[in-house]
Amino acid sequence: MGIGSDTVERMVALRRDLHAHPELAFEETRTADLVARELAACGLAVRTGLGGTGLVGTLSRGDGPSVGLRADMDALPIQEATGLAYASSRPGVMHACGHDGHVAMLLGAARHLAAQADLAGTVHFIFQPAEECEGGGRAMVEDGLFRLCPCDHVFGLHNWPGLPVGTFATRAGPIMASLDTFEITVLGFGTHAAMPERGTDTLLIASELVLALQTIVSRRITATDAAVLSITQIHGGDAYNVIPDRAVIRGTVRCLSEAVRGRIAELVEGIARGTAGTHGARAEVAYRFGYPATVNAAGAAAIALSAAAATPGITDRRDDLAPSMASEDFAYMLNACPGAYAWIGVDGDRPSLPLHNPGYDFNDDVLPVGAAYWASLSRTFLARR
Repeated sequence: MGIGSDTVERMVALRRDLHAHPELAFEETRTADLVARELAACGLAVRTGLGGTGLVGTLSRGDGPSVGLRADMDALPIQEATGLAYASSRPGVMHACGHDGHVAMLLGAARHLAAQADLAGTVHFIFQPAEECEGGGRAMVEDGLFRLCPCDHVFGLHNWPGLPVGTFATRAGPIMASLDTFEITVLGFGTHAAMPERGTDTLLIASELVLALQTIVSRRITATDAAVLSITQIHGGDAYNVIPDRAVIRGTVRCLSEAVRGRIAELVEGIARGTAGTHGARAEVAYRFGYPATVNAAGAAAIALSAAAATPGITDRRDDLAPSMASEDFAYMLNACPGAYAWIGVDGDRPSLPLHNPGYDFNDDVLPVGAAYWASLSRTFLARR
């Protein structure tokens, strides 16, 4: 069953309004208020304040299964460069990841399903704050999301540049990587740049350390285990003629396996301390475990693919795409409740710009497809009595 034209028009209007008024992690008050009004107007019970600015709209139609559908709401600290009539009105903040589209699609599905009288069971429409590195999914779970809104399964959906409109993809097992960060402080002995022998060169040590860390994935991890280690910052020194007494290296690690994740954490610390010690310096390591890997339950992935097959506008279903080494805090929900995460294509006549690009804009042609998928998934799931 397709989405009605009035609902499609409403989704487009909502999406563009959200795009023009983006809000950062845990600041989504305007967005949450708008979502709450829309859900209440559909006759849904609305629970607010989960995970800070998160909220849930519940459509309950008697006894039956219970399913959770999740959309993320936050924007990114990026200066928009689209030139659109509905471009961000907030300097330095924009919806560069399509969360405006995610919210609009789920609201469209809620409006569509609320008008259907033949459902039996419960659908929880979950609107999550702070997906972008701040762990809003974890905050909602810790606030009792699945205790207050029990779900047999929970599902997530993300727009995916690189896949054409009409494409749906998911897979059993890991689909997105974990996200960890580290900071290594190299502590040496500062000296005049003309007399390096009188000090301990922290910048030389940091340079060696950057190269040494790159051997972890290439030489210390089995080739069949996916992992990425990237150095993203190096800081040290303020003058041309001074060798500084400290240097800081920061980076990120992505993995699909908890075992590999733990092994890399050990290796980062060991290599940092060993490399610094070789030069008579010291290394302090702060390794921070962040988002876990996003791991789909096999049965839930199969349900998602089955629902996609019954969705108008989805013409290509894929279960063979490789996992992404990007990360997603929907992982916390999947750790608390079985479910599956999926991607929906957004490339139209021209390829979409990448996510997190200042020129990115969600393709409105995807709105009725995504909403129809959510509706089809709800029907498919609730039919499994």
